[in-house]
Amino acid sequence: MALRTPSLKYIFNAVLIAITPLYSVASDEVNIYSARQESLIKPLLERFTEQTGTKVNLVTGKGDALLTRLKSEGMNSPADILLTVDAGRLYRAQEAGVLQAIASDELNSLIPDHLRSSDNQWYGLSVRARVIIYAKNRVQTSQLSTYESLADPEWRGKVCVRSSGNIYNQSLVASMIVSQGMKKTEAWLEGFVANFARPPAGGDRDQIKAVAAGQCDIAVVNSYYLGGMILSDDQSQQTAASKVALFWPNQQDRGTHINISGAGITKSAKNINLAEELIAFLAATGSQEWYAERNNEFPVRDTVKVSSVLESWGPFVADTLNVSELGRNNSAAIMAMDRAGWK
Repeated sequence: MALRTPSLKYIFNAVLIAITPLYSVASDEVNIYSARQESLIKPLLERFTEQTGTKVNLVTGKGDALLTRLKSEGMNSPADILLTVDAGRLYRAQEAGVLQAIASDELNSLIPDHLRSSDNQWYGLSVRARVIIYAKNRVQTSQLSTYESLADPEWRGKVCVRSSGNIYNQSLVASMIVSQGMKKTEAWLEGFVANFARPPAGGDRDQIKAVAAGQCDIAVVNSYYLGGMILSDDQSQQTAASKVALFWPNQQDRGTHINISGAGITKSAKNINLAEELIAFLAATGSQEWYAERNNEFPVRDTVKVSSVLESWGPFVADTLNVSELGRNNSAAIMAMDRAGWK
């Protein structure tokens, strides 16, 4: 089994976070450690401040580095909220003991059961779907059906996907372990890896570009990356996006695999009530509509209006597996991917 060592980029990021000045703790302020890019969350935080008068202090960084910082700071941490992407990372924070359960009827009514932890330590704030992207001129939708079918010999040398070190892929495999069992998942992994058009490299946008360029016929990506390319000011990204289309896998059985961005209140939080109020604000309809319009992510409730780009992809059946299972099965997924030779 291949051992994973920290990259220089990860170490550099961790150092940057470590030297970021700490905010003082004040009774009328909320401190957030966020793995979301500032541009993807700050406008909502500013809106919260305008509506409530509560100042929000934001520290951004990579999810794993922020968790390391929270563990290091312990109860001395100034953070009230951890906001990060992927249920796998939220589960890691839960297991590390840096979050606390909160009893909020409002949050429990806003956010469906399967998009939050069973003990209310964290809550989903947006939904991210992992989909199949295909070349319009080389693939017919009749050829596509499920994630499982991507291991069929028909796709030999035609699949692009990013590395097994990516937590989005780990969570997809974790969901398959729950639904299919380990034996079937391992068999699928062997066939899937055998169908790779090239060694995994780059991010999800790179997989979409590879399909557009003819390096592969299909790719597995998070849908919001395609949305970002469609709306990009970069003509090359728009052109690449125009050559591909999106397919919702597993519509006849468990549904398309979904994940979340989400937040929890830290165990060290000094302003629990304000932190709870802010998370509820991020789950409210206005914020959910902003997520869909700005980030091309789906709201946590299907009654919330989505953007024209998301609407153009049509409705889909989403997997209702509790996203906690993605974190609970993360280690098993990584080991299975390693055994299959997914680099």
